Formats: sequence, structure tokens, C-alpha cells
Amino acid sequence: MTKQRVSVADTAKILGTSEQYVRIGLQRGLLPIGTAVQMSDQWTYHISPKKLEEYVGVAI
Repeated sequence: MTKQRVSVADTAKILGTSEQYVRIGLQRGLLPIGTAVQMSDQWTYHISPKKLEEYVGVAI
């Protein structure tokens, strides 16, 4: 079974950015690597390994 999601922390390391950058990018639809869903006052993030690989251009 392949990995179905990548953590925000791992994504930030791969992109060389902060975790906050990844969260806000997903919330605003600016990063085409996954989704952010708001439930009440909390956000849930799903980052697709395949989309992240396509975005950065290297296998993760």
C-alpha cells in the first residue's frame, strides 16, 4: 500500500517553507497539492503525495 497523504510538516520541509505557508496556501487554494477543509473552528488538511511530486518535480 502506498502512502495516501503527506503531513503538513513534511510538505513544508520538501518545499523549504514554513508549515503556516503550507496551511494558508491550501486554505486559499493557492497550492495545487491537496485540500483544506474547515470544520467549525479547525482545519483539516489532505496533501496528495502524487500532486506534491508533480508540483516539485521530484519523487518523494
